[in-house]
Amino acid sequence: MLTLPTSVVPGRLHEKLRAIAAGGFDAIDLSLTDVAQFDGTLAELARLIAEAGLIVASLGPLEAGATSLAIAAKQEMARTLGVKLLLVEIADPVLPVLQGHPDVKIALRPTRAVEAAVTAWVKERNDPQIGLALNAFDVLGDGSRPARLRDLDGAAVFHVALWDGPQQPMLPGQGTLNLGGLARVLARGGYDGPWSVGVAPDGPDTVSNAYRALVTVLSDAAMTEPLLRDATPNLPPKVPTKGFEFIEFAVDPASASELESTLTAMAFRRERKHLSKKVTLWRQGAVNIVINQEGAGHAGQAFEDHGPCVCDMGLRVQDAAETVARAKALGTQDFRQSVGLGELTIPAIHGVGGSVIHFIDEHSDLHRVWDIEFEPVTRAQAVPPAGLRRIDHVAQTMRYDEMQSWLLYYLSTFEMTKTPIVNVTDPSGIVRSQAIESPEGDVRLNLNGAADAQTLAGSFVSGRPGAGVQHIAFQTDDIFETSAQLAAANFDRLVIPHNYYVDTQATFGLDDDEATALQHHNILYDHDVHGSYYQLYGGAIFNGFFFEIVQRKGRYAGYGARNAPVRLAAQSQARKRQGAA
Repeated sequence: MLTLPTSVVPGRLHEKLRAIAAGGFDAIDLSLTDVAQFDGTLAELARLIAEAGLIVASLGPLEAGATSLAIAAKQEMARTLGVKLLLVEIADPVLPVLQGHPDVKIALRPTRAVEAAVTAWVKERNDPQIGLALNAFDVLGDGSRPARLRDLDGAAVFHVALWDGPQQPMLPGQGTLNLGGLARVLARGGYDGPWSVGVAPDGPDTVSNAYRALVTVLSDAAMTEPLLRDATPNLPPKVPTKGFEFIEFAVDPASASELESTLTAMAFRRERKHLSKKVTLWRQGAVNIVINQEGAGHAGQAFEDHGPCVCDMGLRVQDAAETVARAKALGTQDFRQSVGLGELTIPAIHGVGGSVIHFIDEHSDLHRVWDIEFEPVTRAQAVPPAGLRRIDHVAQTMRYDEMQSWLLYYLSTFEMTKTPIVNVTDPSGIVRSQAIESPEGDVRLNLNGAADAQTLAGSFVSGRPGAGVQHIAFQTDDIFETSAQLAAANFDRLVIPHNYYVDTQATFGLDDDEATALQHHNILYDHDVHGSYYQLYGGAIFNGFFFEIVQRKGRYAGYGARNAPVRLAAQSQARKRQGAA
């Protein structure tokens, strides 16, 4: 049984119930506050819940310190509502006098400090009507491991809430607690009760995010624990991503010219054009950039909403249809638009900030889209490549309050892992950045949350109805050679202050030649025990979008976090100069 506390959902009770039922949950944890605020009898409340197609998994919780009389009164309330479980929070090892009730069980939810004492008391009492309610935030938040509960009798546990952490309550997947391990341990111990989830109310996406998070953590755990397979709906497995197939821009003639000039300076070649649309393909190495000047369809709407922007992203996956099936099962809408004669219907879902993600596999003709829908263009002069091999990562900027939602979106749909959040200092505030990537690093995404509209990231999303791709990084095997070729083509690059190179040389013990080369090319540098990282940034185009070129040496897996404040300061200065001009 999947259940959601009514206390975490915004709105009036009847609105909460509709949203919870529509979100896929079977049941609710009915808060006492919602009962108190309901303008009607308990019988009418019970009928309202039943009409929504929900059952009540629990009533409560009663706050710690409740008297025996208060607990008995709430048991009677639960009986009247037809609820079979009352949650009671416990913060003191000295428990109130509890009376078993033939119709209403009591589940004691102890804090971590009194968990051992309360667990021992429940075991000694051995009353089938009195058991435990466990909240993962309390159980694991102090660094404890799920294995410490392996001897717990699961039959004595009546309710489990999978709240992530450890610093503050979060949805599963947003924190670092081993919730899957906890679920497996409890299932092996005999627990077969409700699984609850919830955090502070978080706007209109609260229910969908909670469902996505809870189903994902339980289905992942069920892959190695068959006892959990009945706890979640049948869900296709997480999807391995094999790389970026294309990035598509929605533009008008003016911004198309600006983008094409930048791509030309980076040695991209205009290789193909669509058979029937104003769409062209630019290519270098394994990088496919699509420029869409159509005024209709998704690209036209994206341009109207955002101006020139990345409107679509294509990912290579093992099975495109299965990818969409999993996303839909988790509440994501698939994307459809009319296709012309001879065009492919490519499976797709809605993505970040109104964008779209298409999926390309090799089980069908999808991987032949460039041959089927496009034709080669004649080139007056061959352009030698500059060594850009593939897309290293894509950075998506959003408001900070949306960041956790999109983190869940990616981690629940795809086989990806996350890194800890990094606070990046912008001259006008703090930007929070979190990287996620596929196991082999074929797809890397940086999610940047802007809390301050004055930051570079904040100005990018200011006035936009959602998030967007702010920069794309291309990978090269020799960044100095690439840089020299781009310089010959007048590539507009970000100028880095001299003092950065003095500090970098001292920090990493670089010799004079390497430090001089870095400064000459305006290349940023980072190094750790695994390898080295080089970064070259282009100037901003249209609405603050920019390209980056990187080189990874050894097993360096980061993104040059130490360089971010310097880069942001340089970009801020460049923006001021452009504004003055």
